[in-house]
Amino acid sequence: QGQLVESGGGLVQPGGSLSLSCAASGLTLDYYAVGWFRQAPGKERVLVAAISWSSSSTSYTDSVKGRFTMSRDNAKNTVYLQMNSLKPEDTAVYYCAATNQGWSKPNYWGQGTQVTVSS
Repeated sequence: QGQLVESGGGLVQPGGSLSLSCAASGLTLDYYAVGWFRQAPGKERVLVAAISWSSSSTSYTDSVKGRFTMSRDNAKNTVYLQMNSLKPEDTAVYYCAATNQGWSKPNYWGQGTQVTVSS
């Protein structure tokens, strides 16, 4: 059974940086597009960054463009989300997901990692 495990969340001051990782086991990420979602309290889970299976393209929601960078290392079966210039509104639980059938119903979800941006 495939599994995704996120790590790297925590508390950071506004303007700071965090790097999240999503490690896969029991599945080969090469065959999936991978995305980072986030869910703030009382809000829906939204896709903030995604990378294609070939790493040939990445996409970001407008609110994180220029601040977040997503990458993947298929040899390590891991994807990353580098988050810079963090803002309080970035506070959320961040989830990674892998899909070969669109983002409305990813094949796999991680358990989530909390990111809190506060002074």
